[in-house]
Amino acid sequence: MVIAEPDVVVPPGEAKKGAKLFKGKCAQCHTIEKGGLVKQGPPLWGLFGRQSGTVEGFAYSEANKNSGIVWSDKHMFEYLVNPKKYIPGTKMVFAGLKKDKERADLIAFMAAQG
Repeated sequence: MVIAEPDVVVPPGEAKKGAKLFKGKCAQCHTIEKGGLVKQGPPLWGLFGRQSGTVEGFAYSEANKNSGIVWSDKHMFEYLVNPKKYIPGTKMVFAGLKKDKERADLIAFMAAQG
């Protein structure tokens, strides 16, 4: 089962600002370059368009594997507000980004990576 995208508008983001956010908030647990390693979290290269919970070599929670999410900018925009609320049972311990602009910048950076 695939979950429909949320009915939200993702504002334009600035990839350069998103790169700084990624380094400060995400890089401790995730890589984003092609062929990036599995860390505490799965690699995020090529995330958009990929079914949640499908990177080989990462032990996802059942919640992630069964979420029905195919990652898009809209899903990510809502997920990053509060990951544990968006996918109850996820192992991701990130508290979330409340500011729309920060989420948009981060998504712009992630999308530019591939």
